[in-house]
Amino acid sequence: MRRLARILIVAALFGAPSAALLAASEIAQASVAYQSPYTYEQTFGTTLRLIRVDLGLKVVEKDTEGGYVIFEYKSPESGNRVSSGSVELVRGISHVHVAVQLPAMPNYHEQMVIDMLTKKLLSEHGEPPRAEPPKPAPRPGPDAGEVDGDDDRINDD
Repeated sequence: MRRLARILIVAALFGAPSAALLAASEIAQASVAYQSPYTYEQTFGTTLRLIRVDLGLKVVEKDTEGGYVIFEYKSPESGNRVSSGSVELVRGISHVHVAVQLPAMPNYHEQMVIDMLTKKLLSEHGEPPRAEPPKPAPRPGPDAGEVDGDDDRINDD
């Protein structure tokens, strides 16, 4: 809703061509993300197999350490038109952040790739490892100045 309001404001101030440019830049920067509970190695390998084997797409460049795959995306509904796509993987503490970008395609294409990756991870690696519940905080010990409940106050009797 905010994007639409911003586009309308730009259209009112600068005219329709500027609004169209803003809308195009907003669409081009969009991506769909997923938090993978599997290891980085499992997620990267499964992503690569999904792109190469399952989708039959050409991998242009990949970097395991850098965490990205660039590929040529071809949709059955777009005929022979090929567009650039990428998947970015970022290691997290308890998950791997996966972002799919297909700038020339509608957002649902990115979501479809994420959905396929989620299903493929589950079928190849089984249920993801359960996150351990956080350990309770240690109970504070006696105060540094206190010894077994003795009070160091002076008694003026």
